[in-house]
Amino acid sequence: MEQSNRVDRVLAEPGREHDVDRPNLIGTSPAFLAALELIRKVAACTAPVLIEGETGTGKELAARAIHYMSARRNAPFVAVNCGAIPESLLESELYGHERGAYTDARDAAPGLIAQAHGGSLLLDEIETMSQRTQVVLLRFLQDQEYRAVGGRRTLHADTRIIASSNADLEAMTTQGQFRQDLFFRLNVLAFRLPSLRERPGDAALLADAFLRRLGQRYQRPDKLLHVETEAFLRDYAWPGNVRELENLIHREYLFSEDDVLHFTSPRREGIAARAPSAHAKTFKCAKAEVVARFERSYVTEVLSMAGGNVSLAARLAHKERSAFCRLIRKHWPDGKLGSTNVP
Repeated sequence: MEQSNRVDRVLAEPGREHDVDRPNLIGTSPAFLAALELIRKVAACTAPVLIEGETGTGKELAARAIHYMSARRNAPFVAVNCGAIPESLLESELYGHERGAYTDARDAAPGLIAQAHGGSLLLDEIETMSQRTQVVLLRFLQDQEYRAVGGRRTLHADTRIIASSNADLEAMTTQGQFRQDLFFRLNVLAFRLPSLRERPGDAALLADAFLRRLGQRYQRPDKLLHVETEAFLRDYAWPGNVRELENLIHREYLFSEDDVLHFTSPRREGIAARAPSAHAKTFKCAKAEVVARFERSYVTEVLSMAGGNVSLAARLAHKERSAFCRLIRKHWPDGKLGSTNVP
């Protein structure tokens, strides 16, 4: 249970500064919970990791969770996007260089591998690595040894490699675009993050979490989701996944002057879609429905953070335990929410 609770604290403990605390890894769908369980298991190991998934599914956040849940949590976590570094400089970025190793190398400099010593190094978009750089990385994975560019000494670093990709590395291996031996080395601890469309119900939970964070960030009153907006969040395909959802909620939060966000389109220009329908409920009824949905999603989320511990959940919510239990009974009259039993 301690390991299970730790991931919830890492992902959502208020007041922490790491990006891992951004509430992107929140959900109750079976696909999400299965991925979260794999993250917990991988964090207990030290072997290289491969995280695959579509763009915007939270691969870097998952990598941070793996690091901060592991025994390496007090050592550095370093992330680099391999696609953003020119091929000619990638080896130097990874392993460092000696003075005079190339033009403009006036001083020796350590690489990312050395900077992450004792911790973890995330290689995002690893599929963009050239064949030559893949060979160099494979050598480090085999014995944790490397040489700085222009150096003669063999150096050692205790750095865990976490790779991520939005491409099908196995297919790239078959096509000769990615080294088979490197793929096999990374594929020992490999898992795929599900897309948001594979996570029924999670879009609304995430949206609520984003709204709370935005309220804290901009020091504004809380905003809620209209019932029609929740229906849109549930039915939309989300090609950009969690990142698209977060950006949409951020934009709508800033543009909306109402306490209830009402939109049924991912594009701002769809103003007509925001007009109330001819059969709209009264303001009081609509607001009551929105508040009820918010309370249910919030209770579900905070209990997930607390690993089902009602007392801890109440503390996280800054509510008395009795008041928190009444909130549960209000929406779950039988006193049972999943595996949580409320006396």
